[in-house]
Formats: sequence, structure tokens, C-alpha cells
Amino acid sequence: MTLTIRRLTNRDEAAWRQLWAAYLAFYQTTLPEAVFATTFARLLDPAHPRQNALVAEQDGALVGLVHYIYHPHNWRLEDVCYLQDLYVSPATRGTGAGRALIEAVYAAADANGTPSVYWMTQDFNTTARHLYDRVATVTPFIKYQR
Repeated sequence: MTLTIRRLTNRDEAAWRQLWAAYLAFYQTTLPEAVFATTFARLLDPAHPRQNALVAEQDGALVGLVHYIYHPHNWRLEDVCYLQDLYVSPATRGTGAGRALIEAVYAAADANGTPSVYWMTQDFNTTARHLYDRVATVTPFIKYQR
């Protein structure tokens, strides 16, 4: 099986929608069609260079996705990179696809001059946290939201 990490393209829309919907379902979330359409358009639009997406492709089929966003940070001169969404299909988990997507974000951030990459996950996401503990350092921050 050949795994390729590459940028999202227009031809990926149907498979991207399925993967992102599965990711949202894992977090017990649904979003309206307008959000799907707008997000996909932004991820491909050169006018939105801070929003980015990569996909994992295995033997011609999309099996994973990652969305990441560059933004300013008041404690740094350079931007930081927020890895917002990461999903790998259940049948592909444990094959290295998740790690490859994270490492591809790390490489993109380094190429962008953005050394800090961060993300959040829910405490019950134990399967993913096993990977995250190997590729990053957990912080003591707790998220609050309005």
C-alpha cells in the first residue's frame, strides 16, 4: 500500500466531505452545508493562504485529512500554526497515516518560518492521544469558550 500526503485539490471534494463529516461525527458535531461549501472553497482559495489542507491518499483513495491555520501570536514575532482538524479513516488507523499528516504540517510550518504547531483534542480521544504523545508535548492548558 502506497501512502501519499498531498495538498487538497478540487477533485477531492466528495471524499473530503465524507472524511470531514466522519471527523465531525466523532466529536458529535454536525455543520450546515454552507459551512462545508465555504470551508472547502477557502481551503483551495489563494486569497486565503492562512487556511490550508492536506490529504492522505492510499492506493488512489483519500483516507485522511488535516486542516491547519497560520495566525499571529502576541508572544512571538513569527506566526504560529494551529492544526485544527486531523482525521484518518478507522480502517487506516495504525498504518502511519496520522503521523505522516502531522509531520507534513510540521514540514509546511517550518517552510513557512512558523516553528510552533499546536492543536487540541478531547481527553477521551485516547487512540489519537497515543500518537500525539509520541510526536508532540502535551501542555497544561485548559480551553474555555464563549
